[in-house]
Amino acid sequence: MSRKILAIDDSRTIREMLRFVLQAAGFDVRLASDGREGVNILEHVLPNVVITDINMPVMGGFEVIEHIRSSNKFRALPILVLTTESAQDLKDRAKRAGATGWIVKPFDDVKLVNAIRRISPV
Repeated sequence: MSRKILAIDDSRTIREMLRFVLQAAGFDVRLASDGREGVNILEHVLPNVVITDINMPVMGGFEVIEHIRSSNKFRALPILVLTTESAQDLKDRAKRAGATGWIVKPFDDVKLVNAIRRISPV
């Protein structure tokens, strides 16, 4: 059974790149265009890993992380932040909110796939 990934990003280009790279690696990929859509489909998708951008309209990545961590059902769900941001204070804030890891865009395909496999063993 393949890992199910929920990727949340407001950039259609990034979403399609993630779909292409992750499907090629054998993952089942579901996409959301903003944080609100992502948390709305979370229960339906039941992902093994969530990948979220930070800066998005409607609901940003920090709110996504906090929403996921507020649920007992998803408290241990691995969350990777994928963003153009690299400031240490933002990384610290994401970690405090409950993010599992942080990857800066543009992402390296192999490193992203390896990170997912590392944080979500089958």
